[in-house]
Amino acid sequence: MKKVYPDAASALDGLLQDGMTIAAGGFGLCGIPELLIDAIVASGVKDLTIASNNCGVDGFGLGKLLDTKQIKKMMSSYVGENAEFMRQYLSGELELEFNPQGTLAERMRAGGCGIPGFYTKTGVGTVVAEGKEVKTFDGQDYILERGIVADLSIVKAWKADETGNLVFRKTARNFNPPAAMCGKVCVVEVEEIVPTGSIDPDLIHLPGIYVHRLIQGAHEKRIEQRTVRKREEA
Repeated sequence: MKKVYPDAASALDGLLQDGMTIAAGGFGLCGIPELLIDAIVASGVKDLTIASNNCGVDGFGLGKLLDTKQIKKMMSSYVGENAEFMRQYLSGELELEFNPQGTLAERMRAGGCGIPGFYTKTGVGTVVAEGKEVKTFDGQDYILERGIVADLSIVKAWKADETGNLVFRKTARNFNPPAAMCGKVCVVEVEEIVPTGSIDPDLIHLPGIYVHRLIQGAHEKRIEQRTVRKREEA
């Protein structure tokens, strides 16, 4: 099965439709599938539900899809770096489903493992629990959270072989593996594609069985919050 495509547009060909749910990997601006996001922007697909830890920043990453009003709903745990997100949410233009960070990651992982739901103590007694089933185990209350199964996963990895076995770099390993797992179709962008068999099996973070399409490209890798000290005078 040929998984390697020449570019992001061809890798997404035939997969995009209005109203679909997309799981996007990355954390802040680390490990985000920026090339695939740009291709989704260019496609014009709309009314999207996006499951992702955050929504990029103004004008970059998933923030580009906010600028073009292509997102209908976000399922996120942190949205504090995006002024346009705040504006759209407060004006009623954007739906928001808040998730505790660990809950969101587990919802993706559960969906990828065929687990329809799980119970967690996180969010008990808060607005997160509103409308959800509460069950008592050993005298403690837990709320039922549903697994996420997305129509499409878009993921950024560091290296892949031609069968889609993936290696992630550092922080990019957080949300990308569970996001990749929960999509009915998973499209991945990487910095390098190497021959099959050249990656030590012990170093593979996500097996290629989860990956359907693959592209290689150059990435901007912005710094989300650049903090520097003032230069000391000699």
